[in-house]
Amino acid sequence: MDLRKIDDRISVTPQIQIADLPAIASLGFKTLVANRPDNEEPGQPLMAGIEEAAREHGLQWVYMPVASDNISDDDVERFGAMIRTADAPVLAFCRSGTRCTVLWALSSAGETPAKEIFEKAQSAGYNISGIASRLAQQAQKKS
Repeated sequence: MDLRKIDDRISVTPQIQIADLPAIASLGFKTLVANRPDNEEPGQPLMAGIEEAAREHGLQWVYMPVASDNISDDDVERFGAMIRTADAPVLAFCRSGTRCTVLWALSSAGETPAKEIFEKAQSAGYNISGIASRLAQQAQKKS
């Protein structure tokens, strides 16, 4: 498991396994968010199994599948609303963690300065410079 802290509210990670749930719970996470659709690639664990294990370990479960190459404004809005109300800290996962980071970044636009968003993503190991123009558009929507 490769946990990457974005801020005190959210961390992201690449695909987790059911066997990771005891460690995730012991680290104090309260909410587990899956941004990866079932059957995105062969061999990935089914979300129903991860959900069951998450609940067994006392974690809130949020299944919010998003296509990595097609993050819509609705996806961003739903993710932002969920992050603001979820029991924290939150751990979000997808194939690599990038999709979760992009969702966090876009949902934070307008509330957090772009420079800080890019720095936090970079500190977590994610280069999201490719979404700079979309980040600026999101920030304009909120102003």
